[in-house]
Amino acid sequence: MSTTIRPAAVPRRRRRISRWATPFAFLAPVLLLFLSFKAYPVLYALYLSFTTNEAGQQLFVGFDNYIRLASDPLFRIALGNTVLILVVQVPIMLVTAVFLAVAFNSRLLRGRTVFRVAYFIPIVMGLVAYGILFSALLKYDDGLVNFALSSIGLPKVPWLADPFWAKMAIVLALSWHYVGNNAVIYLAQLQAIPTELYEAAAVDGASRWQQFRNVTLPGLRPALVLTIVLSTIGTLQLFDEPYVLTNGGPNNATLTIGMYLYQNAFQYFDFGYASAIGYALTLIVALVSVIQMLILRRRAS
Repeated sequence: MSTTIRPAAVPRRRRRISRWATPFAFLAPVLLLFLSFKAYPVLYALYLSFTTNEAGQQLFVGFDNYIRLASDPLFRIALGNTVLILVVQVPIMLVTAVFLAVAFNSRLLRGRTVFRVAYFIPIVMGLVAYGILFSALLKYDDGLVNFALSSIGLPKVPWLADPFWAKMAIVLALSWHYVGNNAVIYLAQLQAIPTELYEAAAVDGASRWQQFRNVTLPGLRPALVLTIVLSTIGTLQLFDEPYVLTNGGPNNATLTIGMYLYQNAFQYFDFGYASAIGYALTLIVALVSVIQMLILRRRAS
């Protein structure tokens, strides 16, 4: 017994297929670009992390690169330098940004718009450009910073030649570049805090510090969580500033994981080991971000 399809059913089915396929047709160019320039390089790097180059041939070596990574003293030095810069720089930058945002939000400050723009301008400057700028400012003999120190009777500082001061130079450069950007984020969050909360706190006799601690900081919590996580991720991937300012020196004192990855990939052409470093860094970033999110959410609750 043959079945017949009613003529009205065919157009209805075509309309249903067309309605289902239309979004994918619009997404197809973006998906193609994502697969070509994002997914494929990431997956290929994962494959490379299990290989090594011998006599021009890519040989599969399993987990050898990761085993080598676990016992690599230079990787441990790079990891320690990166964590030290992270622990020092991120709190300094974010605390400074909070106080700047409070100042920008104050009605007592005249010309607030000018100050907001002035502090935001460094984020527009290219990473390499401002790295070169700071390398000129921090020169030992003719740098402007040491000239200012000597003019007030203080000794010159070997910013780029001493291991400790080289790290501090990177901390200064990072803070100068990013503090204004974070201050603007905090300012936007501050302006979303209802003024009635401050008025109620003032009626209850709360001081300025108590209002800051009990109203401003809780109101800033969403922006604080965002900037802490993003700043941590960015610092763990640090490359441009130490590359331009110190090139990882002196004596590997400012060698970061990003720089060590670059050296293995583009100086030693050991792309398998560099890929393993990249995936180890990805794992570290993911773990640190998850731990931060859990801790900050617990404190929020």
